[in-house]
Amino acid sequence: MGHEYLPGCCGGGGEQSPAGLSRRTLLRGTALTTGALAVGGVFGLPGIAHAAPSIYNPFAGYPITGSWQEHLNSGSLGGIDFGMGVGTSLPACGAGTIQNIPNNGTGGHTVTIHHADGYRSQYMHLSQFLLANGAGVGAGAIVGRSGGAVGAPGSGSSTGPHLHWHMINPSGVRINPLTYVGQNPGGGLPKTTTEQDGIPGTIFYKRMQNWLRITSGYTGPIDGAPGANTYAALQRALRGYGYTGPIDGAMGPNSWMAVQRLASGYGYTGPIDGAMGPNSWRGFARFLNQDRWN
Repeated sequence: MGHEYLPGCCGGGGEQSPAGLSRRTLLRGTALTTGALAVGGVFGLPGIAHAAPSIYNPFAGYPITGSWQEHLNSGSLGGIDFGMGVGTSLPACGAGTIQNIPNNGTGGHTVTIHHADGYRSQYMHLSQFLLANGAGVGAGAIVGRSGGAVGAPGSGSSTGPHLHWHMINPSGVRINPLTYVGQNPGGGLPKTTTEQDGIPGTIFYKRMQNWLRITSGYTGPIDGAPGANTYAALQRALRGYGYTGPIDGAMGPNSWMAVQRLASGYGYTGPIDGAMGPNSWRGFARFLNQDRWN
């Protein structure tokens, strides 16, 4: 990441309920969406069955600096810490409704994602909110920026730059998100059929964007609609496959030749000519279909 980090710690006193919503706005995104917090509205989620929401791990590319058990041993209610530099984009782990909680006790600035089934996901120690309360998001949408620098606004009790992530079940009990993802394998991005048919589509490009988010500095949405930012990140990733041109987001023959070199490690046996065809796309898709890019 290019930033040093310390094994951040999170206390057990961070609030889990909708707190601080009447505070003066501290950061962009704390203004309330009209009607979103009405009694029995979005955050109440009355009468909804508690089915398991589709959740994935957006932080698989970052080191764990504080395990669930380590949190419990320190008196915390539980969480997972991921070491990352201040200002790192934080994708939503699943679809839901945003609630920003400024200065949430020891957790500092906290984003809560209210899933439509009684579960919640919380990211703590943020340096910046990006969305308004009540905003609806899909999995992969960027909901804030990480923080955790000692003494910085929003860091709470953090001892170094990192993100704290935990989930809360419908009964209000914190649960380990990594255990949840393991027990509910429907979460995450589906595999692309491009591996079979050689035709790239929305899922193919979502997986490409998630790979680039994890490895190459892509900070845009995981929406399957690649633009200049997606392709600039792709060109950065392709430095390891012989691409030496500019990082300008304009894909040309040299960029696509590097993609074919990547694909040659995953079953592509055709020419390295920069002319993408079904076999080139199939090889690239085999790379993108690896579980680590889910």
